[in-house]
Amino acid sequence: MRRIIAALLAVVLVFGTAGCARRAKPDIKFRIVTSFYPLYIMALNITDGISGIQVDDMADQQTGCLHDYQLQSKDMKNIEQGDVFVINGAGMENFMDKVTSQLPNLHVVDSSSGITFLRDDTGTANPHIWVSITNYIKQVDNIEKGLAAADPKNAAAYQKNAQEYMAKLSVLRDKMHTQLSDVRQRDIITFHEAFPYFAEEFGLHIAKVINREPDSQPSARELAQTIKLIQSTGVRAVFAEPQYPTSAANIVAHESGVKVYSLDPAVTGNNDKNAYLDAMENNLIVLKQALK
Repeated sequence: MRRIIAALLAVVLVFGTAGCARRAKPDIKFRIVTSFYPLYIMALNITDGISGIQVDDMADQQTGCLHDYQLQSKDMKNIEQGDVFVINGAGMENFMDKVTSQLPNLHVVDSSSGITFLRDDTGTANPHIWVSITNYIKQVDNIEKGLAAADPKNAAAYQKNAQEYMAKLSVLRDKMHTQLSDVRQRDIITFHEAFPYFAEEFGLHIAKVINREPDSQPSARELAQTIKLIQSTGVRAVFAEPQYPTSAANIVAHESGVKVYSLDPAVTGNNDKNAYLDAMENNLIVLKQALK
């Protein structure tokens, strides 16, 4: 029995030590934790090719927006083990009071600094700032400066990567402006309040947002009102998001005769650094088809 116990203890010690070694990751010198997917993609581009840097996405990459996100103990541990916590800001991370109270020395980079927010009737800021390419570029710039301040050794590399990424974003933004400048129909209906910044940037008019929160379902009365609005105004396109069910959008489309299109706010996806660029390129294709 003593020999068995000794053997088991040896196994525990070996695996425990190996586990600690994996968690420690001695080759990682600087660890960045982002609050959710859009920030993760920004950070991947800013840190591309720089050795010793690790970028983690706190929320699961398929979580979507952090509306009413419930911070878990594993999230707090993840944040605590990072050198920097990069957030969207604009009220998206409504758990930040808890984070800063428990981790008062945490280095937080707020990517929304200097961005003018769109607000609803209650004065609450719309946090979906990254869906505007112009705002996204500003966020990249803010993150680059925040990382450079926290990790001066790699400041020049961060700046170089950020400038290259922002140049690609600017080219895409100009391309979208050019190709959307002559679309005839500019009224659209969406099923989540993710697109006001995008609409403002490209001169679109959101005639109605069916349900402001992505996980809620519109009432029968609201659906009826939407169908009536479509019939009276001539809106020809209803836009759902690939991250959420399209059942309500399909009802509206069937009853009103309009088509349902998918417009991606780039809030979920894979870990490809070009994911945001690809999503916006696809949005351009969709819009040109829907609004021609």
